[in-house]
Amino acid sequence: MIESLIKGFIVGMGASIPLGPMGVMCVQKTLGKGRNSGFIAGLGSSITDTIFAAIAIMGLAYMKKFIDYYENYVLLFGGLAVALIGLKIFLTNPVKQIRMPKGGKKHLQDFFSAIVMTITNPGSVFLIIGMFAFVGMDVDSLSSGKVVSLTLWGVFLGASAWWFILSTAINIFRNKFRLRQLLMINRISGAIIIALGLISTSQGIWQFISPYFLVN
Repeated sequence: MIESLIKGFIVGMGASIPLGPMGVMCVQKTLGKGRNSGFIAGLGSSITDTIFAAIAIMGLAYMKKFIDYYENYVLLFGGLAVALIGLKIFLTNPVKQIRMPKGGKKHLQDFFSAIVMTITNPGSVFLIIGMFAFVGMDVDSLSSGKVVSLTLWGVFLGASAWWFILSTAINIFRNKFRLRQLLMINRISGAIIIALGLISTSQGIWQFISPYFLVN
């Protein structure tokens, strides 16, 4: 049970760390209105990520037989998809995707605007699925309602922990921090995701060609 909570925590934090538009929004609200504003906006994103995690769990449960049967294709094309997501993150300047805050907004507006922003990025589902695979979350182990509940709580707590850490760090260095630094962080995150995708693709290619080498 505790293991499911810990794995969910890792998934939630890992899925939140790449600094896309939501990361910029959290930074901007922290710089403009303080840590609480940035953290509450992050909580909105955490709730949406938890919903995506639930979708991912249900999707994995229904797709398990398909994935097992077509494992080579899943590794190959799934890896390419992850690499393309990483490439998009690498090439995107997140600073340009967010409108600068106009001031005077309440925390409740920050919360719901974060939900809207995150839910318009359904690609997060695939990132969360990849994180589940990374932590070794077995679909069969998710048959229990308690396990699913603990996993989703872990996702929410992990995502929330990241937004708390980010908003607190930005608040501490708010007088020195520059939004343009996000571009470099974004490129590093994108490069890592590209590498993970290419590794998966390489594994798929190897499983296709390895029988020929074994025969010879």
